[in-house]
Amino acid sequence: MNVVIFGASGMVGHGVLRACLLDPAVTRVLVVGRSPIGMTHPKLHEIIHQDFTDLSGPAEQLTDVDACFYCLGVSSAGRSEADYTRITYDFTVAAAKTLSAANPGLTFTYVSGEGTDSSERGRTMWARVKGRTENELLAMPIDAYMFRPGYIQPRHGAVSKTRAYRLTYTLTSWLYPLLHRIAPKHTTTTDHLGRAMLAVTRPDTAAQRILDSRDINRLGG
Repeated sequence: MNVVIFGASGMVGHGVLRACLLDPAVTRVLVVGRSPIGMTHPKLHEIIHQDFTDLSGPAEQLTDVDACFYCLGVSSAGRSEADYTRITYDFTVAAAKTLSAANPGLTFTYVSGEGTDSSERGRTMWARVKGRTENELLAMPIDAYMFRPGYIQPRHGAVSKTRAYRLTYTLTSWLYPLLHRIAPKHTTTTDHLGRAMLAVTRPDTAAQRILDSRDINRLGG
């Protein structure tokens, strides 16, 4: 299986990349990003690209792909709705359209978040935009899965790019076993998430289109 990852340098993307490199069923991992991720591996290939609203430049390299793991995202804190929409909706939809056009039968997995608003009419801006993105992907002629994790515990050196999140993880990481025991429906790890995203690409896996932390932990356990 050949896969492409968007957002491999982020915390979630790190977990997905690790899962792909460890999985013998994955033969080629193509990472698309604005800068090199600083890693070498026989399976790993990189495309450095700046404008994620237009992937026509590297489109020829985005062929012969079986699955896309879309982990690119930012915090909505301090961002206007227009700016957040450009990164969250425009970038994601552009990737899905480009890849699906070149790869019939593509599986597209998108990391959304717990609390995403499928109605697109709620008061919370990020939830509306994530909901709109999910709805657009689910309407496309692709095998699409929306992942809605709650609290994600980083593993194996995964680090959030958001400073506030990094501080939170540093202060609470030792509490994760207790937190998971208290709220197993709302907690997971980067390891579980990476393995679960791989799991839905397999034809023998039964999974619904929108998955929460319980589904993630079951598939990625």
